[in-house]
Amino acid sequence: MHILHVVGARPNFVKAAPVVRAIEKIISARQTLVHTGQHYDQNMSDVFFSELGIPVPDVNLEVGSGTHAQQSASVMSALEPVLISQRPHMVLVYGDVNSTAAAALVCSKLPIPFAHVEAGLRSFDRTMPEEVNRVITDQLADFLFTPSEDADRNLLREGVPGSKIHRVGNVMIDSLVRFLPQATESSLNRIPHPYALVTLHRPSNVDDSADLERILKMLAAVGERLPVILPIHPRTRNRIAKSGVSLKNCKLLDPLPYLQFLTFQRYATVVITDSGGIQEETTFLGVPCLTLRKNTERPVTVDLGTNTLVGNDKDALVAEVEKILQGQGKRGSVPSLWDGHAAERIAKCLLGSLSRAYAS
Repeated sequence: MHILHVVGARPNFVKAAPVVRAIEKIISARQTLVHTGQHYDQNMSDVFFSELGIPVPDVNLEVGSGTHAQQSASVMSALEPVLISQRPHMVLVYGDVNSTAAAALVCSKLPIPFAHVEAGLRSFDRTMPEEVNRVITDQLADFLFTPSEDADRNLLREGVPGSKIHRVGNVMIDSLVRFLPQATESSLNRIPHPYALVTLHRPSNVDDSADLERILKMLAAVGERLPVILPIHPRTRNRIAKSGVSLKNCKLLDPLPYLQFLTFQRYATVVITDSGGIQEETTFLGVPCLTLRKNTERPVTVDLGTNTLVGNDKDALVAEVEKILQGQGKRGSVPSLWDGHAAERIAKCLLGSLSRAYAS
């Protein structure tokens, strides 16, 4: 049996790593790792493979950056001949990046069965490219591995047969559980405590100069209450410099490797983000999270976890930070099946299905 994984961006690597390991233990299968190259520099890609213990990719499509259409088309045209030549019994795709939706389209037209890891998440905001990718991938997938009950409901409401849906838990938490013992406070490199950890990456927040300036002013207001740590892509760093907004209490860093970033999350007083995965990780860690969005595809982090949506409201952001500093921050719980064993459940499900298909 042959299982092929398609990954393209840092969140994919974190999700794929435990699945690759679980399949090695549970299924007698050859595994092939295809890296689309959607994230392609060392800090955004290579170092994640080495830290997470993922084998060097067997294939790197090296598609690079571009518009959504250009990047998706590049992945499709480069991936198709790989799948035709390798003819895997199953393809696994992860998350909601362009590489995921592109791979789903290629698999469905060849056709090759494929599974979507982290299926069913919905923000119900079709202006988000990630939401379009989620809907497309889920409608085409043969197996849908979901992290939470709300994801199951979303898929059933959209007409996905219940037999395709398998709630397994959150594979991103599998990686977190595995590496958390290594995330020790001694590696914070003299970062003052308390501090706010901030991440910004969504185009709606960083690509438009007016939107970015608004968010920077929000962070400057937070910086008046406690130091702000902001790992940022060099492209966004240049835009920050051009904005003219004073960030005297904000420390800008280059993008961090996985383990170091996990350490920063673990010991943060508050995390301020626009990332979906970080909403999940902070919920597991019990760290208050303030999300700079009006919606989230991970409502379980709001309903059960430590996440609060503050949108673009500076007053709301500062008020929530103040509550946290006063010891009144949101205290959440960990959702069901976020236990570090989601990948094992995926592997066991695939084993049963592939064994029946292979035998026939």
